[in-house]
Amino acid sequence: MFEILKPGMKIDFTSKMIYTSSISAILVILSLIGIFTSMNYGVDFRGGAEIQTKFKTKVSIDGLRKTMDVAQFKGVSVQTIGEAKDNEFLVKVQADNSNLNEISQKISEALISAYAAQGVEIRKVDIVGPKAGAELRNSGFLAIFWALMAILIYVGIRFDFKYAPGAVIALFHDVVIVLGIFSLTGTEFTLQIVAAVLAIVGYSVNDTVIIYDRIREHEAQYPGLDIKTHINNAASETLSRTIITSGATLLSCLGMYFLGGIAIRDFFFAMSLGIIVGTYSSIYVAAAVTIAFEKFFLGKKKAA
Repeated sequence: MFEILKPGMKIDFTSKMIYTSSISAILVILSLIGIFTSMNYGVDFRGGAEIQTKFKTKVSIDGLRKTMDVAQFKGVSVQTIGEAKDNEFLVKVQADNSNLNEISQKISEALISAYAAQGVEIRKVDIVGPKAGAELRNSGFLAIFWALMAILIYVGIRFDFKYAPGAVIALFHDVVIVLGIFSLTGTEFTLQIVAAVLAIVGYSVNDTVIIYDRIREHEAQYPGLDIKTHINNAASETLSRTIITSGATLLSCLGMYFLGGIAIRDFFFAMSLGIIVGTYSSIYVAAAVTIAFEKFFLGKKKAA
Protein backbone atom coordinates (compact mmCIF):
# COMPACT_ATOMS: atom_id res chain seq x y z
CA MET A 1 0.00 0.00 0.00
CA PHE A 2 1.23 3.51 -0.85
CA GLU A 3 2.26 5.37 2.30
CA ILE A 4 2.56 9.16 2.62
CA LEU A 5 4.05 8.97 6.11
CA LYS A 6 6.94 6.77 7.18
CA PRO A 7 5.79 3.37 8.52
CA GLY A 8 5.82 3.33 12.31
CA MET A 9 5.69 7.11 12.62
CA LYS A 10 3.71 8.23 15.69
CA ILE A 11 2.08 11.64 16.07
CA ASP A 12 0.90 12.98 19.42
CA PHE A 13 -2.54 14.22 18.38
CA THR A 14 -4.00 14.25 21.88
CA SER A 15 -1.52 16.84 23.21
CA LYS A 16 -3.16 19.49 21.00
CA MET A 17 -6.76 18.57 21.75
CA ILE A 18 -7.28 21.25 24.40
CA TYR A 19 -6.62 23.88 21.72
CA THR A 20 -8.49 22.16 18.89
CA SER A 21 -11.49 21.49 21.13
CA SER A 22 -11.64 25.18 22.08
CA ILE A 23 -11.45 26.24 18.43
CA SER A 24 -14.15 23.74 17.46
CA ALA A 25 -16.45 24.93 20.26
CA ILE A 26 -16.06 28.57 19.18
CA LEU A 27 -16.73 27.69 15.52
CA VAL A 28 -19.83 25.68 16.44
CA ILE A 29 -21.24 28.53 18.56
CA LEU A 30 -20.59 31.11 15.83
CA SER A 31 -22.10 28.78 13.23
CA LEU A 32 -25.24 28.23 15.29
CA ILE A 33 -25.66 32.00 15.63
CA GLY A 34 -25.32 32.34 11.86
CA ILE A 35 -27.77 29.51 11.16
CA PHE A 36 -30.47 31.01 13.38
CA THR A 37 -29.96 34.64 12.33
CA SER A 38 -28.77 34.84 8.74
CA MET A 39 -29.33 31.55 6.90
CA ASN A 40 -30.32 32.21 3.27
CA TYR A 41 -33.12 29.71 2.70
CA GLY A 42 -33.95 28.95 -0.93
CA VAL A 43 -37.38 28.94 -2.52
CA ASP A 44 -37.75 25.29 -1.44
CA PHE A 45 -37.79 26.32 2.22
CA ARG A 46 -39.07 29.89 2.39
CA GLY A 47 -41.69 29.73 -0.36
CA GLY A 48 -41.75 31.66 -3.60
CA ALA A 49 -41.71 31.38 -7.37
CA GLU A 50 -39.01 29.89 -9.58
CA ILE A 51 -39.01 30.49 -13.34
CA GLN A 52 -36.70 28.89 -15.87
CA THR A 53 -36.30 31.05 -18.96
CA LYS A 54 -34.26 30.94 -22.18
CA PHE A 55 -33.29 33.68 -24.63
CA LYS A 56 -32.31 33.49 -28.30
CA THR A 57 -29.69 36.23 -27.91
CA LYS A 58 -27.22 37.12 -25.15
CA VAL A 59 -28.69 38.50 -21.91
CA SER A 60 -26.80 39.51 -18.76
CA ILE A 61 -27.61 38.43 -15.20
CA ASP A 62 -27.36 42.06 -14.06
CA GLY A 63 -29.93 43.04 -16.66
CA LEU A 64 -32.34 40.37 -15.44
CA ARG A 65 -31.89 41.50 -11.84
CA LYS A 66 -32.60 45.12 -12.79
CA THR A 67 -35.76 44.01 -14.60
CA MET A 68 -36.97 42.24 -11.44
CA ASP A 69 -36.04 45.26 -9.28
CA VAL A 70 -37.98 47.62 -11.56
CA ALA A 71 -40.98 45.29 -11.26
CA GLN A 72 -40.57 45.60 -7.45
CA PHE A 73 -40.06 41.91 -6.67
CA LYS A 74 -38.36 41.02 -3.36
CA GLY A 75 -35.65 38.46 -2.61
CA VAL A 76 -34.65 38.04 -6.25
CA SER A 77 -31.82 35.72 -7.28
CA VAL A 78 -30.75 34.86 -10.82
CA GLN A 79 -28.58 31.90 -11.84
CA THR A 80 -27.29 30.69 -15.18
CA ILE A 81 -28.18 27.16 -16.30
CA GLY A 82 -25.65 25.25 -18.37
CA GLU A 83 -23.02 27.17 -20.32
CA ALA A 84 -23.07 30.94 -20.86
CA LYS A 85 -23.74 30.50 -24.58
CA ASP A 86 -27.03 28.70 -23.79
CA ASN A 87 -28.57 31.96 -22.51
CA GLU A 88 -30.71 30.04 -20.03
CA PHE A 89 -31.48 31.32 -16.53
CA LEU A 90 -33.29 30.44 -13.32
CA VAL A 91 -35.09 33.40 -11.73
CA LYS A 92 -36.15 32.98 -8.08
CA VAL A 93 -38.41 35.40 -6.22
CA GLN A 94 -39.21 35.28 -2.50
CA ALA A 95 -42.86 34.83 -1.54
CA ASP A 96 -45.07 36.58 0.95
CA ASN A 97 -48.75 36.02 1.63
CA SER A 98 -49.70 37.08 -1.89
CA ASN A 99 -51.13 34.75 -4.49
CA LEU A 100 -48.11 32.90 -5.88
CA ASN A 101 -49.83 32.17 -9.17
CA GLU A 102 -50.26 35.92 -9.67
CA ILE A 103 -46.61 36.54 -8.76
CA SER A 104 -45.34 33.96 -11.24
CA GLN A 105 -47.61 35.45 -13.90
CA LYS A 106 -46.26 38.96 -13.20
CA ILE A 107 -42.67 37.68 -13.43
CA SER A 108 -43.41 36.09 -16.79
CA GLU A 109 -45.05 39.27 -18.04
CA ALA A 110 -42.12 41.42 -16.84
CA LEU A 111 -39.62 39.19 -18.65
CA ILE A 112 -41.62 39.05 -21.86
CA SER A 113 -42.16 42.81 -21.82
CA ALA A 114 -38.49 43.65 -21.20
CA TYR A 115 -36.94 41.01 -23.46
CA ALA A 116 -39.35 40.57 -26.35
CA ALA A 117 -36.59 41.54 -28.79
CA GLN A 118 -34.26 38.86 -27.34
CA GLY A 119 -36.75 36.07 -28.02
CA VAL A 120 -37.59 35.15 -24.43
CA GLU A 121 -39.10 31.72 -23.74
CA ILE A 122 -40.62 30.72 -20.39
CA ARG A 123 -39.67 27.05 -20.06
CA LYS A 124 -40.85 26.13 -16.57
CA VAL A 125 -42.63 27.72 -13.60
CA ASP A 126 -42.51 26.27 -10.07
CA ILE A 127 -44.19 27.75 -7.01
CA VAL A 128 -43.90 26.82 -3.32
CA GLY A 129 -46.15 28.37 -0.68
CA PRO A 130 -44.61 29.73 2.56
CA LYS A 131 -46.35 27.04 4.63
CA ALA A 132 -45.18 24.23 2.37
CA GLY A 133 -41.68 25.72 2.41
CA ALA A 134 -41.62 25.74 6.22
CA GLU A 135 -42.75 22.10 6.28
CA LEU A 136 -40.00 21.13 3.83
CA ARG A 137 -37.43 22.99 5.94
CA ASN A 138 -38.52 21.17 9.10
CA SER A 139 -38.48 17.84 7.26
CA GLY A 140 -34.95 18.53 6.04
CA PHE A 141 -33.63 19.21 9.53
CA LEU A 142 -35.49 16.17 10.88
CA ALA A 143 -33.83 13.99 8.23
CA ILE A 144 -30.42 15.16 9.45
CA PHE A 145 -31.42 14.59 13.11
CA TRP A 146 -32.62 11.02 12.50
CA ALA A 147 -29.49 10.24 10.50
CA LEU A 148 -27.39 11.26 13.53
CA MET A 149 -29.55 9.15 15.86
CA ALA A 150 -29.23 6.12 13.57
CA ILE A 151 -25.45 6.50 13.59
CA LEU A 152 -25.45 6.79 17.41
CA ILE A 153 -27.25 3.44 17.63
CA TYR A 154 -25.07 1.82 14.94
CA VAL A 155 -21.76 2.82 16.53
CA GLY A 156 -23.01 1.82 19.99
CA ILE A 157 -23.96 -1.67 18.74
CA ARG A 158 -21.09 -2.18 16.28
CA PHE A 159 -18.29 -1.09 18.60
CA ASP A 160 -18.92 0.03 22.17
CA PHE A 161 -21.23 2.63 23.66
CA LYS A 162 -18.25 4.71 24.78
CA TYR A 163 -17.48 5.47 21.11
CA ALA A 164 -21.02 6.49 20.09
CA PRO A 165 -21.10 10.01 21.65
CA GLY A 166 -17.81 10.94 19.97
CA ALA A 167 -19.06 9.87 16.54
CA VAL A 168 -22.35 11.77 16.83
CA ILE A 169 -20.82 14.94 18.30
CA ALA A 170 -18.20 14.93 15.53
CA LEU A 171 -20.95 14.67 12.91
CA PHE A 172 -22.98 17.41 14.60
CA HIS A 173 -19.81 19.54 14.56
CA ASP A 174 -19.38 18.89 10.81
CA VAL A 175 -22.98 19.67 9.90
CA VAL A 176 -23.18 22.84 11.99
CA ILE A 177 -19.90 24.28 10.68
CA VAL A 178 -20.80 23.56 7.04
CA LEU A 179 -24.20 25.24 7.50
CA GLY A 180 -22.50 28.07 9.38
CA ILE A 181 -20.24 28.72 6.39
CA PHE A 182 -23.33 28.69 4.17
CA SER A 183 -24.93 31.36 6.37
CA LEU A 184 -21.69 33.39 6.35
CA THR A 185 -21.31 33.30 2.56
CA GLY A 186 -25.02 33.81 1.87
CA THR A 187 -25.17 30.61 -0.21
CA GLU A 188 -28.73 29.34 -0.59
CA PHE A 189 -29.78 26.45 1.62
CA THR A 190 -31.99 24.19 -0.50
CA LEU A 191 -33.13 20.57 -0.68
CA GLN A 192 -29.99 19.90 -2.72
CA ILE A 193 -27.89 21.01 0.24
CA VAL A 194 -29.83 18.74 2.61
CA ALA A 195 -28.80 15.86 0.33
CA ALA A 196 -25.18 17.09 0.49
CA VAL A 197 -25.29 17.28 4.30
CA LEU A 198 -26.60 13.70 4.53
CA ALA A 199 -23.79 12.60 2.20
CA ILE A 200 -21.29 14.42 4.44
CA VAL A 201 -22.67 12.58 7.47
CA GLY A 202 -22.18 9.23 5.75
CA TYR A 203 -18.69 10.06 4.51
CA SER A 204 -17.48 11.51 7.80
CA VAL A 205 -18.71 8.63 9.95
CA ASN A 206 -16.86 6.20 7.67
CA ASP A 207 -13.56 7.92 8.47
CA THR A 208 -14.38 8.01 12.18
CA VAL A 209 -15.34 4.33 12.24
CA ILE A 210 -12.00 3.34 10.66
CA ILE A 211 -10.09 5.11 13.44
CA TYR A 212 -12.39 3.64 16.10
CA ASP A 213 -11.87 0.16 14.69
CA ARG A 214 -8.10 0.57 14.93
CA ILE A 215 -8.44 1.88 18.52
CA ARG A 216 -10.45 -1.20 19.43
CA GLU A 217 -7.76 -3.47 17.95
CA HIS A 218 -5.07 -1.69 19.97
CA GLU A 219 -7.10 -1.96 23.19
CA ALA A 220 -7.38 -5.72 22.66
CA GLN A 221 -3.67 -6.14 21.88
CA TYR A 222 -2.28 -3.73 24.49
CA PRO A 223 -4.79 -3.58 27.37
CA GLY A 224 -2.31 -1.90 29.73
CA LEU A 225 -2.03 1.33 27.71
CA ASP A 226 -4.25 4.36 28.31
CA ILE A 227 -6.87 5.66 25.87
CA LYS A 228 -4.71 8.60 24.71
CA THR A 229 -1.93 6.26 23.60
CA HIS A 230 -4.41 4.06 21.75
CA ILE A 231 -5.86 7.10 19.96
CA ASN A 232 -2.44 8.48 18.98
CA ASN A 233 -1.34 5.10 17.62
CA ALA A 234 -4.61 4.44 15.77
CA ALA A 235 -4.79 7.92 14.22
CA SER A 236 -1.12 7.78 13.17
CA GLU A 237 -1.51 4.37 11.54
CA THR A 238 -4.60 5.41 9.56
CA LEU A 239 -3.39 8.92 8.67
CA SER A 240 -1.90 7.96 5.29
CA ARG A 241 -5.13 6.24 4.31
CA THR A 242 -7.15 9.25 5.48
CA ILE A 243 -5.04 11.74 3.50
CA ILE A 244 -5.18 9.64 0.31
CA THR A 245 -8.92 8.88 0.35
CA SER A 246 -10.04 12.31 1.57
CA GLY A 247 -7.63 14.05 -0.81
CA ALA A 248 -8.85 12.05 -3.82
CA THR A 249 -12.50 12.68 -2.94
CA LEU A 250 -11.83 16.38 -2.34
CA LEU A 251 -10.13 16.75 -5.73
CA SER A 252 -13.15 15.14 -7.41
CA CYS A 253 -15.55 17.46 -5.60
CA LEU A 254 -13.47 20.54 -6.45
CA GLY A 255 -13.37 19.46 -10.09
CA MET A 256 -17.17 19.21 -10.16
CA TYR A 257 -17.45 22.53 -8.32
CA PHE A 258 -15.38 24.42 -10.88
CA LEU A 259 -16.36 22.52 -14.03
CA GLY A 260 -19.77 20.97 -13.34
CA GLY A 261 -21.90 24.06 -13.88
CA ILE A 262 -23.98 26.32 -11.68
CA ALA A 263 -26.76 23.77 -11.09
CA ILE A 264 -24.57 21.48 -8.96
CA ARG A 265 -22.01 24.00 -7.69
CA ASP A 266 -23.58 24.54 -4.25
CA PHE A 267 -23.84 20.77 -3.71
CA PHE A 268 -20.14 20.25 -4.30
CA PHE A 269 -19.28 23.37 -2.31
CA ALA A 270 -20.99 21.73 0.67
CA MET A 271 -19.30 18.38 -0.04
CA SER A 272 -15.84 19.96 -0.25
CA LEU A 273 -16.36 21.76 3.06
CA GLY A 274 -17.69 18.58 4.64
CA ILE A 275 -14.68 16.49 3.59
CA ILE A 276 -12.23 19.02 5.04
CA VAL A 277 -14.13 19.53 8.31
CA GLY A 278 -14.99 15.83 8.60
CA THR A 279 -11.38 14.71 8.21
CA TYR A 280 -10.36 17.09 10.98
CA SER A 281 -13.22 16.08 13.30
CA SER A 282 -12.57 12.34 12.94
CA ILE A 283 -9.34 12.84 14.90
CA TYR A 284 -9.71 16.00 16.93
CA VAL A 285 -13.41 15.97 17.83
CA ALA A 286 -14.49 12.32 17.93
CA ALA A 287 -11.32 11.26 19.74
CA ALA A 288 -11.49 14.18 22.20
CA VAL A 289 -15.07 13.26 23.16
CA THR A 290 -14.05 9.61 23.58
CA ILE A 291 -11.24 10.64 25.95
CA ALA A 292 -13.63 12.85 27.95
CA PHE A 293 -16.25 10.09 28.09
CA GLU A 294 -13.65 7.56 29.25
CA LYS A 295 -12.31 9.92 31.91
CA PHE A 296 -15.44 11.47 33.39
CA PHE A 297 -18.05 8.73 32.95
CA LEU A 298 -16.37 5.35 32.66
CA GLY A 299 -13.65 6.44 35.10
CA LYS A 300 -16.22 7.27 37.78
CA LYS A 301 -18.01 4.00 37.11
CA LYS A 302 -14.78 2.02 37.61
CA ALA A 303 -13.97 3.98 40.78
CA ALA A 304 -17.38 3.16 42.21
